[in-house]
Amino acid sequence: MSAGLRDRPAHQADGGAPARRAVIRWAWRLFRREWRQQLLILSLITVAAAGTIFGGAVASNTPAPPNTATFGTANHLAVIPGTDPHLAADISAIRQRFGPADVIENQDLVTGSASQVQLRAQDPRGLYGQPTLALVSGHYPAGPDQVALTSQVATLYNLRAGGTWHQGGQDRRVTGIVENPSHLPDEFALVAAGQVSAPDQVTILFDASARAVAGYRFPAGATVEAPAPSSGGIGPAIIVLALAVLGLIFIGLVAVAGFTVLAQRRLRALGMLGSLGAADRHVRLVMTANGAIAGLTGALAGAAAGFAAWFAYRPYLETSAGHQIDPLHLPWWLIATGMVLAVVTAIAAASRPARAVARISPHAALAGRPEPPRAAHRSAVPGIVLLLIGPGLLILAGGWGHNSGTSTLETLGGLVATTCGGLLLAPFCITGLAALGRHAPVAVRLALRDLARYRARSAAALSAITFAVVIAMLICILATARYANVLDYTGPNLTASQLILYPPAAGGPGPAGAPGSANPRPLTHGQERTLVGRVTTALASRSVLTLYSAAQPGAHVAGYPGPVQATLNQAGTQTNNYSGPLYVATPALLRNFGIRPGQVTAGADVLTMRPGLAAEPRMQLVVPPSRFPGPGQARSQDPCPAGSCIASPQIETVTGLPSGTSAPNTVITLRAVRALGLHEVTSGWLIQAARPLTAGQISSARQLAAAAGAIIETKSGEVSLSEILNAATAVGLLIALGVLAMTVGLIRSETGSDLRTLAATGASGTTRRTITAVTAGGLGLLGAVIGTAIAYLAAIAWYRSSLATTVSHVPTVDLILVLAGLPLTASAGGWLFAGRQPAAMARQPLG
Repeated sequence: MSAGLRDRPAHQADGGAPARRAVIRWAWRLFRREWRQQLLILSLITVAAAGTIFGGAVASNTPAPPNTATFGTANHLAVIPGTDPHLAADISAIRQRFGPADVIENQDLVTGSASQVQLRAQDPRGLYGQPTLALVSGHYPAGPDQVALTSQVATLYNLRAGGTWHQGGQDRRVTGIVENPSHLPDEFALVAAGQVSAPDQVTILFDASARAVAGYRFPAGATVEAPAPSSGGIGPAIIVLALAVLGLIFIGLVAVAGFTVLAQRRLRALGMLGSLGAADRHVRLVMTANGAIAGLTGALAGAAAGFAAWFAYRPYLETSAGHQIDPLHLPWWLIATGMVLAVVTAIAAASRPARAVARISPHAALAGRPEPPRAAHRSAVPGIVLLLIGPGLLILAGGWGHNSGTSTLETLGGLVATTCGGLLLAPFCITGLAALGRHAPVAVRLALRDLARYRARSAAALSAITFAVVIAMLICILATARYANVLDYTGPNLTASQLILYPPAAGGPGPAGAPGSANPRPLTHGQERTLVGRVTTALASRSVLTLYSAAQPGAHVAGYPGPVQATLNQAGTQTNNYSGPLYVATPALLRNFGIRPGQVTAGADVLTMRPGLAAEPRMQLVVPPSRFPGPGQARSQDPCPAGSCIASPQIETVTGLPSGTSAPNTVITLRAVRALGLHEVTSGWLIQAARPLTAGQISSARQLAAAAGAIIETKSGEVSLSEILNAATAVGLLIALGVLAMTVGLIRSETGSDLRTLAATGASGTTRRTITAVTAGGLGLLGAVIGTAIAYLAAIAWYRSSLATTVSHVPTVDLILVLAGLPLTASAGGWLFAGRQPAAMARQPLG
């Protein structure tokens, strides 16, 4: 009988196209019958295709159209200050010199919001400015008593079309809602052209050659700009494609394990096909066609899901990106490439077990005997080579902060090479683990031996687990390094129950100032008390802390914005300057945060909650005149002149201070204020409510602040470091545990005969549970260790110039969760879900 053939003829007449069609139809029937066994592979391919489409759409449409929000269709703009005594004549002269031009008049308004709001006079049908203006509803204003508002301004004043806007002693009827489609955060009130009587500035859009502009003498105080050239480097779609390729590598690793098990389950059916005279190519075609069908099905399902997610998310992206988006403005080449790669990945993943099963003789296939595993050393050499190339490319990339196209390409290539190098070493690591368990108890030894015996799927699963850990740990390492920069401190500005009220004299949030009234009039002490009382009443709060800055009231220095204030920076650098407000550590501030006088050293100059700030070298506490001399003043040769600078100030870490970037997380002591000859100047009031502030309370506080010319600041959307770390670790662990569950179940199902033999010889349920627990825990431990090592290798190579930042700030909790939590959780899950008595008899279907 043909079933007894030892080998299958490899080059016999195969029946041509009819035979191939018959085999493909059989593969299709098998897929329809066994699609549930391939659900994980289908789901991953679907997610990859959907993620490529959705990610490419978001990445390509997030950047705003370059220069459109400012220049419209013009190639130059001139900004003339409203104080120009010959404003009308200068505008007329520019029109005569350069031809038709759009004139846009702007007047700053004080609304109580930290963002800038303008009263804007612009012709909606202007020659160049049309892309900067769009009508959402209603109609454009046409007369002197009409106005159209952006949605933000309409919400601020609780108005809609048909309402009356009271501003500057004039009532205007709201005719519609407008927006700047290329810059949706632009907040303004639009009036008809020529209806702004006292503009703060006038913008003129015109077309002209660079030579003509250079040869024209613009009015004093005017600035002329041309559109910025398009930035070089790699586009966002290329980066999305690179990330998609990384994701498909992960999916391919999981798919290899899945298709290997599928081939093992079909082994007897494939052996029967060979015994009937099928050639090797037919046996391979069964598995390859199955992979193609799975890949195509997943790609189509992913395309449907990706487009649905994109159309649903587009309105939210418009809000976050700040410009209108055409739903069909998509990187179609990226979408087509991603779908093709998804299908190719499935075919490639199925081809490996297809070749392996084609090499098995029909006799061995009918007997259900798997092919002996290959030696693990075959994948060690290319893995080591890639582990040398990958970090080398990351070193050449220049590290964090280099944004050139070359560095981006090197960074992506280095990450891919380093990750793939570690994944290729997976079989070698499994063999090493099995060797270490030679003298372990019988149950442990059997579990580790099975990992080595079924290395075709256990190695692929280990690579997938390692990949998930690499991504999670890279995010944790990079986020920790970013948040560890104590000078450029980042994170949430305030808590949800906090609000800072800034007086008009402060010019905006924080001592450094921000958009506000062009000529703020300071409030009297009585007016300040009244304003603070009304705002705290609106917020239902009784906790108010006055914030002071160390400054010289009324003093200004050329090149330095606002009043002269003390700053904290690092000597010898221009970029490592302290970011954030530097308030004064008044006794009231210390009491408010529960800091007793005995907790502060008498000689301290600066108190901070920022971990590591006290250890920063070459710090200086400086008053700007030492670095920014005024007209007629000679620049001091002393980098830290006495009386205006404290070299190496004593910085003391006080954990009781708040952590928000706008809150007083770092304060200057009264001793340092006196040493620099400064005074305490009121910068604002920190109001603490008993519970998170509601939208109504915030709106009431903004309106009260606007009436007095003041500004409020509330919690922004910045996420904290703990939120990033927790999310990355949780997702990485869930993916790793999911792959572990699939792999362990498959390996244990294929060792059913061994379990039956153990049960027949009297092995207890504890032994069976131990085998499964060690299988899961061994894979989890290897994946956690290898993944963490690869992530740190990549991070150290990338941060080569700042290893102290990378190595000294370790996400300890997340490392423990990965290195200990993953193997322990996997072992516990294997122990709990194993131990069931195996069936006395089991048969594999012929298919």
